Amino acid sequence: MQVYAVTDCGLVRKQNQDYYDTMCHKDGILGIVCDGMGGAKSGNIASQMACEIFMDEVRNADWTEPVRSLNCALSTSNEVVLHRALTDPDCAGMGTTLVAAWAQRDGHCFIINVGDSRAYLIRPSGITQVTRDHSLVSELVAIGEISPEDAKKHPQKNIITRALGTDRSANGDIFEIDANPEDYLLLCSDGLSNVVKDQEMLYEVIYGGPSDTCCNRLLEIALNRGAPDNVTAVLICMDTDDTV
Repeated sequence: MQVYAVTDCGLVRKQNQDYYDTMCHKDGILGIVCDGMGGAKSGNIASQMACEIFMDEVRNADWTEPVRSLNCALSTSNEVVLHRALTDPDCAGMGTTLVAAWAQRDGHCFIINVGDSRAYLIRPSGITQVTRDHSLVSELVAIGEISPEDAKKHPQKNIITRALGTDRSANGDIFEIDANPEDYLLLCSDGLSNVVKDQEMLYEVIYGGPSDTCCNRLLEIALNRGAPDNVTAVLICMDTDDTV
């Protein structure tokens, strides 16, 4: 198994408020992406705090109970970010999305998310969005008021309905999937998913070139399209013939 990642400010934003981290463990790989919000003063603080607290928690977690461990890490991250937002005037109103994946060497994967940062399962036969966006447009699509195509250009597409640090409860969703050795997990902020199509992600991951340059190739596509937001991607390669 291998993991690769990239983050970039993009071509419009003055500050990168995305944050990511990865952890290699004897039993698998953990990757995480956070996308901060709350303005120039605090969005980057929220994403970095959530990411670091989450990773600290899972390093000492009991991985015989992965669902409980991920939920506990999410809850602790939420508490810390919320406390900072409530006690530091410069951080008032800040929050962050979070998506994390724990990929075990046996192929069983646990994914947790809050907000609209995404996890995709990519295999030679196709690409599937594992997570569900916690966003206004996602809810409108679900009730049939707009189409998925309309959602991509909707004027309120950036309004999220859940985030860490904005409520006492974290309210994350957990997904369990089984991946094959030739599969990949791609975690990304909406700065990538808003400008790079799913089929383009599939092509770059499976056919575009070596895995170790894939995240940079995806970033290059986003930059070529103006990259109006920060761009972050984490790619977990499930190939068990590789060693971390």
